[in-house]
Amino acid sequence: MKGFRFPGEIISYPVWAYHRFALSPADVEDLLAERGVIVSRDAVRLWGNRFGRHFASCIRRDRPRPNDKWHLDEVVISIRGKKHWLWRAIEANGDVLDLLVQTRRSGNAATQFFTRLIALFGAPRVVMTDKLRIYIKPIKALAPDADHRAHKGFNNAIEGSHRPPPPKREKVFGRFKSHRQAQRFLHAHDPINLIFRPRRYSLIATSYRHARADAFSLWADYTTDMAA
Repeated sequence: MKGFRFPGEIISYPVWAYHRFALSPADVEDLLAERGVIVSRDAVRLWGNRFGRHFASCIRRDRPRPNDKWHLDEVVISIRGKKHWLWRAIEANGDVLDLLVQTRRSGNAATQFFTRLIALFGAPRVVMTDKLRIYIKPIKALAPDADHRAHKGFNNAIEGSHRPPPPKREKVFGRFKSHRQAQRFLHAHDPINLIFRPRRYSLIATSYRHARADAFSLWADYTTDMAA
């Protein structure tokens, strides 16, 4: 590929492995070395950041218009031993709408996150949140016609969807130096991970294999776009 030592087909593989399995750059470096491709972990990190955005943009561009019923939630994460908050929204079918890493759990943070969502997708019909009161003001101001339902039991869809086992979550976030670096990773990670993890528990084996084949076909098309 122009400007790089390797063609797009080789570069796209570490990008896929980095985001599909949330591996460290060092892990991906070893996978490439086993295949005879010698690059540094810094190169893997560069490819993951630069081309991860490309693949994520392609996935977002081609996905259907999201459902107008949203689930919003926030969860505490640790970055270099400091507490941060991961704000996340999914739609009724389980697809990730957006996420935002913030240093605070405040009304300003909730407003900033909800403003991003409105700018991307327009106003929702229904918004499901937990009982955190800081959601009330931005939803009333930015989506006054939306049906806001605040109840811990109503938000199980997102409660279960964005919380990997704590040791795995801490391992992923522990390697970042700042919330901006985590934000950059997650902006690409969630869309890429989504197309390769099509809720396997709800599919029979044949359907899952078809979905996986479709995902690899899309990945090949996006790799071609990357090299253009």
